[in-house]
Amino acid sequence: MASDLQARAKEAFVDEDYDLAMDLLTKAIAFEPNNAQYYADRAQANIKLNNLAEAVADANMAIELNPSLPKAYLRKGTACMKLKEYQTAKAALEMGASLAPGDSKFIDMLKQCHELIAEESDVTPIIPEKHTTTRGVSAKELEQKNEVSQQMTVAVAKPKYRHEFYQKPDEVVVTIFAKGIQRDSVTVDFGEQILSVRIDVPGEDAYALQPRLFGKIVPSRCRYEVLSTKMEIRLAKAEPIHWAALEFRGGATVPQRAIVSSVINVQRPTYPSSKPKRIDWDKLEAQVKKEEKDEKLDGDAALNKFFRQIYQDADEDTRRAMSKSFVESNGTVLSTNWKEVGSKKVQGSAPDGMELKKWEY
Repeated sequence: MASDLQARAKEAFVDEDYDLAMDLLTKAIAFEPNNAQYYADRAQANIKLNNLAEAVADANMAIELNPSLPKAYLRKGTACMKLKEYQTAKAALEMGASLAPGDSKFIDMLKQCHELIAEESDVTPIIPEKHTTTRGVSAKELEQKNEVSQQMTVAVAKPKYRHEFYQKPDEVVVTIFAKGIQRDSVTVDFGEQILSVRIDVPGEDAYALQPRLFGKIVPSRCRYEVLSTKMEIRLAKAEPIHWAALEFRGGATVPQRAIVSSVINVQRPTYPSSKPKRIDWDKLEAQVKKEEKDEKLDGDAALNKFFRQIYQDADEDTRRAMSKSFVESNGTVLSTNWKEVGSKKVQGSAPDGMELKKWEY
């Protein structure tokens, strides 16, 4: 049954009916969810329909199911290049080329990818779209352009789980409120400007979150955690910019960088507040101990500090020996050997040239 659906999908590709091809391949995957070929083929249908993030997700699934399938890496590289994620595309194409040596498709796309990476590294001025003239362009052509732009924004299926995000200067935290899911049912992939999350719970419809992100991220520093009531995904920002939204919406909007004051030694005015000041007692204790340790003392004070340090760092038997010898000798003997002083009374000992006397009360 699944193979028949795949054959009909290939015919739909020939007829350039990509919606039908994707529908047939989705049904084929329902029959054989572990067939990497079906995911790779559906990735191609998504590419033709400009569902680029979904194409990357399908390619990633194909690679996970069959890491030696060159077609899957080709699909991922193609989709990522269209998303302008050239480094991710390069890595996928290089892996595919190693599996299919001499394949001209990989050679040509890698050459193009290297050229685009070189161009991207050059600093070029950004020309706002509002200065672009539309004279001579019909309303129908403008409408078609808008439709293409909207297709770049990934169409996500009706969400099974609610999600939200918040951000810090260096990261964005995405929370998906999925209760009671297991980590082995979650697949998360990070790209330069793409996040792909898939949750497959046995007996339930799969959940997918595949947005093209507002800004670029550093995939190697991104991570996720599956908790009892939710999962948290931490996206490391490539640049310290403010994200106006989680998803990229197209257009020529240039995100503003976080503003860092360059004025030095200028203090902001402070005002009284009724809010209680929080004190880090552990930090305060560590600071006091450090000051005591670094304190320079002389004479008896230095000697007493030395004895206190010995007592503080000693084991239980050593402490008992020090206490017993000091008390029983009226402060004239300090021993650290419990075997020596534990079984007998410690007698006082006067310093050289002095005589020990007992006082009567």
